[in-house]
Amino acid sequence: MATFLRFLPFFLIFKLACSESFIGVNYGQVADNLPPPSATAKLLQSTAIGKVRLYGTDPAIIKALANTGIGIVIGAANGDIPGLASDPNFAKTWVNTNVVPYYPASNIILVTVGNEVITSNDAGLVNQMLPAIQNVQSALDAASLGGKIKVSTVHSMAVLRDSEPPSAGRFHPEYDTVLQGLLSFNNATGSPFAINPYPYFAYRSDPGRADNLAFCLFQPNAGRIDSNTNIKYMNMFDAQVDAVRSALDSLGFKNVEIVVAETGWPYKGDSNEAGPSLENAKAYNGNLIAHLRSMVGTPLMPGKSVDTYLFALYDEDLKPGAASERAFGLFNPDQTMIYDAGLSKQQQTSSPVPVVAPTPDVSKSPVIPAPTDPGQTQKSPVIPAPVGPGPTPNSAEFLSGHEATILQSLIMFTVLVLMLF
Repeated sequence: MATFLRFLPFFLIFKLACSESFIGVNYGQVADNLPPPSATAKLLQSTAIGKVRLYGTDPAIIKALANTGIGIVIGAANGDIPGLASDPNFAKTWVNTNVVPYYPASNIILVTVGNEVITSNDAGLVNQMLPAIQNVQSALDAASLGGKIKVSTVHSMAVLRDSEPPSAGRFHPEYDTVLQGLLSFNNATGSPFAINPYPYFAYRSDPGRADNLAFCLFQPNAGRIDSNTNIKYMNMFDAQVDAVRSALDSLGFKNVEIVVAETGWPYKGDSNEAGPSLENAKAYNGNLIAHLRSMVGTPLMPGKSVDTYLFALYDEDLKPGAASERAFGLFNPDQTMIYDAGLSKQQQTSSPVPVVAPTPDVSKSPVIPAPTDPGQTQKSPVIPAPVGPGPTPNSAEFLSGHEATILQSLIMFTVLVLMLF
């Protein structure tokens, strides 16, 4: 036992060095040039990425990730919700087909049922979402996996009515009933509230605001003071996440964990899009990763890093819409980096230097109206509620837990124990 205790700190440190549990990535497949799943699994193992969010249940990818230790989020599509909600046997079949054959070799940690359902304006789906989630949970319980795999759904920032200042974050009142039911489920099962914040869209909606680009890119800026708390926010990511924290707290769910299911920045776009550039994408993702590694947390959730899934692993060249929709990728199909965001395992132990993007010529930036949200008041100009990049068919999502923080605590505890011998 004494020998085990002496080597335990080194084992834990080794595990920490293998990947960072709070850094995840979205793996979309709306493309015709993606590498084989085996190549992607090898790529992920060469990085500090600890989790992958799939927009569906592709068995080839799930199998390729077996025995890698990488956490996997799989998703049931919005179109599956009616069947999952109305028929418990359908939910059992879904779990027995998409989860049971692969677990535990493939480390499935979360099932997301639907994507941005509440803000879809589909009343039928909204009303069926919670019953669908509950039936999936029951199916996991029946397979003796209920305590190992969580179930939740993913939300857009449009669920918020107010988000500025962050302490005033509140959900739209018309969503309160469905959110109360969903959050009660999250609270009872320990599953996360998953949200898609995009500082990129906050900048795109107001490129002329003073310091807005620097605020969104984690670069030096004057900061923005929350008039209710006197907290000075130095970046948009923290402000958006804390607005969600405040909204959850206002409904009485202070213990429900937040997971960032998507966030990213496009490295190119159309000439009339404000913000996309290689420099800005590298600055946002690189500085975000450094921010997460610092473990400083947000002002309202200090001392830990919110699990965050970067959007995205690869470009999706078949997505419709503006050019930026097809330019959120971190890696090329040949697994080379589009730009260096600091995801290598070697970089996770070094002290990151903030990436500074060139100062934009705001006079040449088009003024693009903020995305509209029916019924939204004009109280949140800083943190608009955009839908985010066009959704990938079959929406899935994230996970919960701050294993790095736990392991660090174990290391400290073990060292103290060893000092007593």
